[in-house]
Amino acid sequence: MTNSTLKASKEIAIRFSEVDSMNIVWHGAYALYFEDAREAFGEKYALGYLDIFSKGYYAPLVELKFGYKRPLIYGKKARVDIAYRNTEAAKIVFDYEIFDAADGALAATGSSVQVFLDRQYQLVWTNPPFYEAWKQKWGLL
Repeated sequence: MTNSTLKASKEIAIRFSEVDSMNIVWHGAYALYFEDAREAFGEKYALGYLDIFSKGYYAPLVELKFGYKRPLIYGKKARVDIAYRNTEAAKIVFDYEIFDAADGALAATGSSVQVFLDRQYQLVWTNPPFYEAWKQKWGLL
């Protein structure tokens, strides 16, 4: 994970609906865990989807990567850590680590990239003013 100072965590209870017939978390559930972490980060740092939308923009995912290290099992808990990766480009980049909450073992890593669209769904090539102000507030410029 990066050395970013902007980090958040989210504890996840592994639900039956998230596992396959082997009692192992289905690969598609990891995208939801990353989403939960992005929401936790957004709440902590005022960069949630509704914050972005209220400023006149959308922030869709354009890239999502996973690296599986160890299975997560039904009935256990996991912790998702998210770290903001600062970049000059007009995008939001996060790095993730998922740990087994019981023993702290690393279960997965990943990253995501979001871009900005205006209300006409056009790609925004430069950082929106609200995002520049957000970066300034957190000492990222």
